Parts: sequence; structure tokens; C-alpha cells
Amino acid sequence: MDIHAAASTTSWWATDFNPAQAGFAQELAAASGASLRLFDEAFAEFCTRPDLPEFDFIGLHGIWSWISDENRAVIVDFIRKKLKVGGVLYISYNTQPGWAAMVPMRELLIAYADALAAKGQGIVSRIDAALDFAEKLLATQPAFAAANPQVAQRIAKMKEQNRHYLAHEYFNRDWHPMSVAQMAEWLAPAKLSYAASAHYLDHVDAINLSEEQQALLRSIPDAGFRQLVRDFCCNTQFRRDYWIKGARQPTAFERLEGLRAQRLILTTPRPPVALKVTGSRGEATLNEGVYLPILELLSSHKPMTLGQIEQQLAPKGITFAQILQATLILVGKGDVAVAQDEAHVSRAKKTCDRLNQHLMTKSRACNDFAYLASPVTGGGIAVNRFQQLFLHARQQGRKTPEEWARFVWDHLQALGQRLTKEGKALETADENLTELAAQALTFAEERLPILKALQVA
Repeated sequence: MDIHAAASTTSWWATDFNPAQAGFAQELAAASGASLRLFDEAFAEFCTRPDLPEFDFIGLHGIWSWISDENRAVIVDFIRKKLKVGGVLYISYNTQPGWAAMVPMRELLIAYADALAAKGQGIVSRIDAALDFAEKLLATQPAFAAANPQVAQRIAKMKEQNRHYLAHEYFNRDWHPMSVAQMAEWLAPAKLSYAASAHYLDHVDAINLSEEQQALLRSIPDAGFRQLVRDFCCNTQFRRDYWIKGARQPTAFERLEGLRAQRLILTTPRPPVALKVTGSRGEATLNEGVYLPILELLSSHKPMTLGQIEQQLAPKGITFAQILQATLILVGKGDVAVAQDEAHVSRAKKTCDRLNQHLMTKSRACNDFAYLASPVTGGGIAVNRFQQLFLHARQQGRKTPEEWARFVWDHLQALGQRLTKEGKALETADENLTELAAQALTFAEERLPILKALQVA
């Protein structure tokens, strides 16, 4: 939230019931000077505040599936009253049928943690004990496992995941995956209609659906029912959707005009952008004849519109439809980002700089901050701790990768910290400096030019 507020020209309001998280977010907002008001209020309290404006956009990420029906009703009433006509709701949630087999297994895990795990143990130990029991049960080859073979794979994956994430995802008091049809029923009182998936790769049928499935979906006239059937085809587990209050369909001309004006920027080194993508049908290889010319045009890491790309590639016989599908995939993969117009970039630059400076300063002591704000994209860009410290060294007047490495090592040494390489701690100063120098050189050659283009560096 803080990064998006700093990197945009929008006024934001938000709440987080955890006062520690809300307090930290307020600290970042104060550092950036972004237009962001943050509270530590429950939904019922926040949603009835008398000072709330009407909103163009409301976002609910990682909330809907883990709250009670009472809180859902509060949120829907808030959306009904506070989302403007023509406004957009973004909502993400666990969905059926992808979670169908895990519903009874999740109940089993909860029951074990509540009834048999030692009460004096913390949640992490109770989760470990519940997962161990689930493995023992599955090892006996129960009929449930034979009917739902994916459950054993899910349990194995859970054992590798962060326990605090699992506590929220599976061991929360409320956990309610629902279908898109049920979501439509919930949002009907707020006068919302389904608009589109917020996940770019969902819009490319070729990587998600067979030809027979695509033909079946085209034969379904009702958009809501079509989404429900699509989820069965893809065994969807998680949806990220846009819903609109008072949706209006643009004309074909308006749609193409808007798309051609959209700016894009390459956010990864070129090469090596992998010409592979994974959809519901597995991994697919991308057409070099289409993707390589697009990547070549974007390789300067300067924003280009889809219309400019279309004009440049027309002599090669590459159509706008091919360009559009390719850019959907490249953005969905994270190789390319949507870019704001120059007016918004200019207005967001100062708040981004202030926030990034604050985050880089904090990264001297810890590894908690993995993103910096880009005024070009209007959002966050992955920049790890050492890369942030290399940037900080540049700001302090260090000019070469060797000087950046020394700057970082001085901070690590003062904190008694060491690097690890291939799972082993580097003990001597020379070993640490050699590794840092290698990372700094790679950063200078591959990542720094991109961060400059994104106006992060």
C-alpha cells in the first residue's frame, strides 16, 4: 500500500487490524509524504467512519476468504455506499473447485491441532504435529487419498512452506473458499457485475484451455456462468477479479484506441528473458518470431506504447492481436510492466525518492524490505537488500562496484553478519568482499541500467 501510494498520484485510505503493521505503514507514509491515511480499525469500525470519501477503487487482497460472514456483510455494505458509480472493486479469494479436496483435509488438520496437539505449544509446533499426522494418515492409503490424489502433494508442499503463512492460510478461525457464482451473490447487493480477471495470464486461453474447452466456453452466453465453467476447466484455486459498479462496454474503436495508448517498459535484462510460460495446461514455449522482435524494441528499457510497437513491427507481418497476446504474457510473467504517463511519473518521483531512501536506510540493518517504489510503473520493483545497499553506496559518493562492496561489508561487519554461499557461511573478510564485489559487478552491468530507467536509481 505504501509503495503504491508513493508511486502514484492517488489519495489512499486503508486499515489493518494489527496495530504493529498499521504503525509501520504509517511510518513509511510519513517518510514518503504520500497521500495515505492509515488506521488500525476493525472493518465494522473503519467502514462506518464519517470522514470517508467516495472511492474510485476499492481493493481487498488476502481478506475475503479468511473473515466471517458478518464481516463480509459489513464490507459489502461499505462497497454499496462508498464505491462510486463506474468504480472498480479488486478482490482476491480462494475458490472452488480447486480447493474442494482440501476442505475436509483442512478440517482434519484443525481438529488435530485443537484436540491432540499439546496445548502449551505455540502455533508452529501445533502445525508441525498436524502435518505429521496427516502424512501418517495418507501413508495408510485411505480411500479419500485414492479419490483425491492431489491432497498428498498439497500436504508435502505445505511442509516446505513458512509456518506463519500456513497459520493464516489454513489454521485461521475462518476459511471459506467459494465459487465465482457465490461471489456474485455476495456482491449483488452492492450492484457490482463481473468485469475481468486481474491476472494477465488468465486472458490467454491458449495456455490455459484446450480447443474443446475454448469452444465450449464460447457457446455459453452468460458471462458469470462462463467463469464458473472455466474454473472447472482450470481447477482454479485462487481468483483475482475486477468487479464494476455500472459497467459499460466500450466500442471496438474505444478499446483499440485505449490499448494502443498503453505504455510498457521492460523490467528484466534482455537477454535472458525465458521464452517459456506456465498456464493451467502446463509449460508452453513462446513463438520467437513474435516475442524476440518485441523484446528487441523494449531492450532500451524506455517506455513504448503498444501503438508504437505495432508501427515498428508492421513490416515484419506481426499483427496487433499477436502483440497484445505477447504483452499480456510478458506482463503476466513479470518481464514487462505497465508504465504510467510522463505527467504521473513526474508527480510521483519525489515521494518515491523519499520512500526509497527510507527503505534503503533501514536495509543497512535487516533483510525485511525486498521492494522499492518506481514512479514509472506506479508500483514496487524487486530490489534485494544488497542491491539496495549498492544503491545507497552510490548515493554516498562511492563510484565503483568495488567501493560499493566495501561499503556493504563495513555495515555487515559492524553488525557481526556474514554472507552465505551455496549454503555455507563465508568466514573471512576477503571471502565476503570477493562475493560482494562479484554481486556488485553483476548489479552494475545487469540491474542498475534497468533501475535507472525505472527511476529507482
